[in-house]
Amino acid sequence: MQPKIVYPRPASEIAPRIRQVFVRDLVLPCRIGAYRHERSAPQRVRINVNLAVLESDAPIDDQLANVVSYEKIIEGVRRVAQTGHINLVETLAERVAALSLSDPRVRSVRVRVEKLDVFPDAGSVGVEIERHSAFG
Repeated sequence: MQPKIVYPRPASEIAPRIRQVFVRDLVLPCRIGAYRHERSAPQRVRINVNLAVLESDAPIDDQLANVVSYEKIIEGVRRVAQTGHINLVETLAERVAALSLSDPRVRSVRVRVEKLDVFPDAGSVGVEIERHSAFG
């Protein structure tokens, strides 16, 4: 008896199709910082957001409603950054990640938050996090 040859399915049939949606170098004033001197005025922060978005089998049909909108991402990040004083860049990053993952099409998000004016000899300081959806 001849052994049966089994060919693997193409990766395109197994793996979901992912689209990367991103916001680069969004600079906003933010009341942020754990130290007393950081509470007196907003500081500039730069925020980068990368979303891995599950593509639907349905056609996009050139309709904004059928995609994750980077305009909505920016609007949400602005709201999060303006909700009052935040002590840590980590907290701001977590809030942006949670907002991004509230859309069920988003499978993962990478958020980088940088404070731009902390040290005169450093371009920025901050944190980058990556979070994944409970949906997959």
